[in-house]
Amino acid sequence: MPTAPAATDTDPERPRDEGAGFSVDLAEGRGARAELVLSGDIRLRDAAPFWSALREQLAKAASATSLDVDLSRVRTMEGGATALLVHAIGELRARGVEGEFRGATGPVADVLGLYALPDKTDMRSKRKREGLLEQIGRATVGFFGEVKEVLAFVGELVVSVLGVIRNPSSMNWGGVAPIMERSGADALPIVLLINFLVGFVMGFQGAVQLKQFGANIFVADLVGLAVAREFGPLMAAIIVCGRSGAAFAAEIGTMKVSEEIDALRTMGFSPVRYLVLPRILGLMMVMPLLTLIADGIAIFGGLLVGVFSLDLTVVGYLIETQKAVTAWDVLSGVLKSVFFASAIALVACQQGLATSGGAEGVGRRTTSSVVAILFSLILIDAAFTVVFFALGL
Repeated sequence: MPTAPAATDTDPERPRDEGAGFSVDLAEGRGARAELVLSGDIRLRDAAPFWSALREQLAKAASATSLDVDLSRVRTMEGGATALLVHAIGELRARGVEGEFRGATGPVADVLGLYALPDKTDMRSKRKREGLLEQIGRATVGFFGEVKEVLAFVGELVVSVLGVIRNPSSMNWGGVAPIMERSGADALPIVLLINFLVGFVMGFQGAVQLKQFGANIFVADLVGLAVAREFGPLMAAIIVCGRSGAAFAAEIGTMKVSEEIDALRTMGFSPVRYLVLPRILGLMMVMPLLTLIADGIAIFGGLLVGVFSLDLTVVGYLIETQKAVTAWDVLSGVLKSVFFASAIALVACQQGLATSGGAEGVGRRTTSSVVAILFSLILIDAAFTVVFFALGL
């Protein structure tokens, strides 16, 4: 294999080695500025001699603080040789020597562009802090982009619901039962535990105050009403939000970034009918059941406090609860749970379908979905409270 000799010459016109098909020459520049002149055809098979000649010439320019690499005489430079050249110049830059490529044209410039080193000034500009006006503008554009995505999702959802009404077989009914199992049966242990503790703690907190007035029996009223109308459906919804809402957003988001959603569309399946509607329907069916179970276990937690701390009898506590809690109190909580379920599924699925940007995008959308769902739950609960108060219910 031909090799490029290591002789140094200030005349860049003289080729280093005719057999090698290329030359690497160092021309002294002004002051501490040097110029490296490359010419000929630099191919991958010449990588070893090219690397040796390149390192030798660069070693002789060790005192230079700036180096220009002239590629105007290079006719051909293949990718492997380009990578070696860029790597060598990168080492110089790491030592504080300014290295610049000049004169590259045509295919040589194209190949060099694939391996080009990032400009240090670009890195500094990336760290530049945005001004207040830029931040406001970016936030405004992002907000209207989110509104557009939500409206598009709602429109597609309405069209899909109407399509399912006309043709029920077009929906993925087989996906409803697994959603009910994952969101309902699998969530039951944590729902039981948390709502038991809610009733237990509420009973203790109420007992501290009611003992002062000798009204121990009214602990049953406090726990029963608070749980049936507010805490039962709300705590169950928060638990389902953390489990199923985050899972829905992550699952659909992962499908979106891995182009599985696009594959469904290509095969003629509507993502809303195939993925979203089964989740909405499944969650709306299990949330009322979870709410009723949450009500019962929370009342049981208050019962334990009343029996063992306030010396109430089991029968007396249950009778007082029955007097205080009406059928409407329970049904109002169940009604809330249906709206809670729809909000959880809708927000989670919309955020999942809006995912972009790989794994980071999935995490960002999952977090956003949980925050948006919690806000929606509180907003819906407040709206129901105002409406019930206005109607005297």
